[in-house]
Parts: sequence; structure tokens; C-alpha cells
Amino acid sequence: MDAAALVDLLPDGVVTTDPEAIEKYRFDWSRDSTAGTPLAVVRAENTDQVQTAVRWAAEHRLPVVPRGAGSGLSGGSSAIDGGLVLSLERMRAIEIDTDCRVAVVEPGAFNAEVKAAAAEHGLWYPPDPSSYEICSIGGNVATNAGGLCCVKYGVTTDYVLGLDVVLADGTLVSLGGKRIKDVAGLSLLKLFVGSEGTLGIVTRAILRLVPKQAERSTLVASFADVDAAARAVVEVGRSIRPSMMELMDHASINAVEDFRQMGLDRDAGALLVAQSDAPGAARELEVAVMQEACQAAGATEVFVTADAEEGEMFVEARRAAFPAIEQRGSLLLEDVGAPIPLLPELLAAITTIADKYDIEIPVVAHAGDGNTHPIIVYDASEPASEQRAREAFDEVMHAAIALGGTITGEHGVGRAKKSALPDQLGPEVMALTRRVKDALDPDGILNPGAIL
Repeated sequence: MDAAALVDLLPDGVVTTDPEAIEKYRFDWSRDSTAGTPLAVVRAENTDQVQTAVRWAAEHRLPVVPRGAGSGLSGGSSAIDGGLVLSLERMRAIEIDTDCRVAVVEPGAFNAEVKAAAAEHGLWYPPDPSSYEICSIGGNVATNAGGLCCVKYGVTTDYVLGLDVVLADGTLVSLGGKRIKDVAGLSLLKLFVGSEGTLGIVTRAILRLVPKQAERSTLVASFADVDAAARAVVEVGRSIRPSMMELMDHASINAVEDFRQMGLDRDAGALLVAQSDAPGAARELEVAVMQEACQAAGATEVFVTADAEEGEMFVEARRAAFPAIEQRGSLLLEDVGAPIPLLPELLAAITTIADKYDIEIPVVAHAGDGNTHPIIVYDASEPASEQRAREAFDEVMHAAIALGGTITGEHGVGRAKKSALPDQLGPEVMALTRRVKDALDPDGILNPGAIL
């Protein structure tokens, strides 16, 4: 197949077939080893160009892999041999409607850019992935991204009021709008959130904004081990809902300190970083509840601050975990979750798996909602090390499923986790998922190989 006809259909510079340029679009952050080499990359500048590219691909039955910032962690935007990569990175417009309290956003805009634009008007966009400075809204919608604040404020789908979506035949549909409440017809809007580009390509999102976040107080608690920290998380959740409840284990603490000295306690077996943004005196009461729960669970030290900059230093240390651990070797990234009361059991299972395969698995977690990030470190130059890592990766997912949990809380299934999806969903739900996919994409051109 020759892409010359597609090049002629779109403005200069939109389509590239240059091998050096294409190489940059083959992988996401997971560096999926199955990624292929696409025929061309389309760097669309507007919805019309997305439609043109999809129609051309549909005519020739070529696979189309939508791509945002490339910060995904599950191989969801891995390129396919002979297909198109449809990059939305150039579609960056942001409009703030202060009367309706929404942001109208193109998919290439970064999460951080939306936050900054909203903040200029005293508003806030809460979804808060650790990679918020480099991840795009299109990717956040595609994976239903969560983040550090979702324990109290929810995930991306809770803020999506409307979407423009290009379907597999190039048709553009507009779903939802600036309305807070709308139950007219089937809930198709939510069908596309988290669909990872397999059902359609988002070219515009209408995102709900809320008043800016109140002042926060921060609690940092050290524990002898992750079990004690997890038990504190469970106890806190019985009575309050903090605005943040993050966990770091001993290995991740030390990885961060090696990467960038942040003043963390290297001797701690686990660290909790929690925040409350409750109004007025209620904030002090919430922090007191968290402090009491941590002490009852055996915390070796509890530190509390109402100073915003001091508190943010600890949050930044937590955000630094992924790039810090990346310095230790090649990574396989997990984001398994379990019901919150079973968080201690999930963390114990991960420790057992690490010991079984004699492999390092540092863990950070959005502990308040039971979403953990076991990060499997291995030596890619040693086949035996990689084999142990991949076996451990699969076993971690099945440990989560056995606890009634999930193989992915926010990163998406992509290509990295699809083999375990049937075990979580079961044959009936998998069959239903396939029927939805076949109905919207009968030729299977949209991100084939992802999820299913």
C-alpha cells in the first residue's frame, strides 16, 4: 500500500512517511515489544483531517491507531505494521466557559494546560494523573485516567459532559453537551470513555469544572511495613474521605531518594502521604482522624503540616516514583486494584510474587481507592530476567482478580494486559464487549489488538 494518495488529500506536513519521524510514533511509554512500523503518521490539526484520514483508512481497510502524548503505560497506542498512526498532538485548543463551568478541549491539550486555564478563572479540573504535566486529555479520556485526587473527586469519566467522536467510517457524532444532567437516550457518551480508541476517535471533549480546591493540610506517616500502612488506609476510609491517600513502599522511597533527594525516610518500610481539603475547622478534624488511624496501625512517625509548599514537596516525591524507578532497569508497569478492605492482602500477594521470582517489584499506590502500581524491574539484556518479569506480571494480575479486583484501575488494558481480561470479565461480558466493538467498527480497523 502506498500512502501517496493520503498525502495528497491532506495539507503539507500533516502526513509523514519519513522512517526517522515514524520511529518516534511507534511506542508509548511502556515500550511495548510488539509495536510495529506504520505506513504513515497523520498529525491531524482539526476534526476534518481526522475524518479524511479515517475515511481513507476505512476504504483500504487499514488499521488506525489513535495517539495522544504517548505517555500511556499499557501499549494502547503501539503502532501496527502497515497501518496508520493518527496523532492528535497538534489539536491543542482550550476554551473555558465560566458561565457553564466547563472546559471545551481538543484532545492534544495536556491535563496540566487544562488545569492552568481553569485556574485563571478560579476553577479546577480535578482528574490528576501522576503524569499530568505530560499526558493529554485525549489519552485521559481513552483510558478513563484517575490520579492522586480521585479518592475524593473521582476519575475522568466523572468530568466528561460531552464528546465529539469520529467513528470507524469517518462519521462525526456529538454526544452530550454543557448540561450537568442529561439522560436522553442510551448513555453512549460513557461508552467511549475508557474505550482506548477501539470504538472511535475523540476530537473534542467538554469537561466539567468545579470551584478551585480549598487549602490543604498534609499528613506524612512512616510505617515499618506496607501491611501496617495498608491497615491505616482501610481504617481511615471507614469514617472520612481524604482528598489524597498515597502509599510508597521501601523500595520506591529509596528509588526516589536516589533519583532526587527529597528528604524521605530511607529506613521506612512504607510511607503514606495524605491530604485533607475540608473547609475550615473540618480540615483539622479530618487530619486528626487520619493521624489517630495511622498511630493505631503502628506508625513509627507522623508528621502534619498546613504549609502548602511543604506539603507539595511530599506530593512531588510521590509523583517522582515512576521516573525514579525507571533508572533501576527496564520496567513492566501494573495498576491492579482490589476492594479497599483487601488492600493489605493485595500488597502481601505482590510481595510473595516478588520473592517467588526473585525480582524487584517496588509499589506505589493510590491507596485510598485500592489502586496499586506494582512496578516490575528487570534486566532486558538477560532473557531469564525478562522471562521471570513477564511471569510475575501475569501472576500479579491474577492475584488481583482472585481478590475480586481488577487488572487495571486507570492505565487501560491496551495490549499489555488483554490476555488477562477474559479471566476478570468472564465469557459473557467478553462476548458482549465483542458485539459492541463489531457494531461500531465492523471491519476492525480502530486500534486492533488493544483490549480484545
